[in-house]
Amino acid sequence: MTVSDVQDVSFRRAKKEDLAAIVELLADDSLGATREKPEPPLDASYIKAFEAIDRDPNQLLVVVERDGALLGCLQLTFIPGLSRTGMWRGQIESVRIASSFRGEGLGGVMFRWAIEKCKERNCGLVQLTTDKARPDALRFYEALGFRASHEGMKLPL
Repeated sequence: MTVSDVQDVSFRRAKKEDLAAIVELLADDSLGATREKPEPPLDASYIKAFEAIDRDPNQLLVVVERDGALLGCLQLTFIPGLSRTGMWRGQIESVRIASSFRGEGLGGVMFRWAIEKCKERNCGLVQLTTDKARPDALRFYEALGFRASHEGMKLPL
């Protein structure tokens, strides 16, 4: 993929028919390979999750494609809040690019698109989490202007 090819991508809301390909993207890295189940038939939990995301107006699951080929995906969550005088936040999650297209600038295009959508929804900030096992991703996010301002924590249930 060349820089000009990156300009020829399109973004659209994901459809149920995209779900298997999205799960394959999520599984296509060292961490995702251990926690996703891309083998057919697709696990029913993915279908239930997709349906919940699709009907929630504050969720946007997006695919990126070129010439009908799915190149990447991301999920945007728009979060209302009382703090910071009722400020909305945009949360970017589940960003994946097909392995054959990584390192060509598509990630930057995807993030600029997502940040613009957050601005359109009047979000006062955009946030994300990244696994500490992904130092390259951390450097990429920092290059885009994100700063590690908080320490994130999780509790598996």
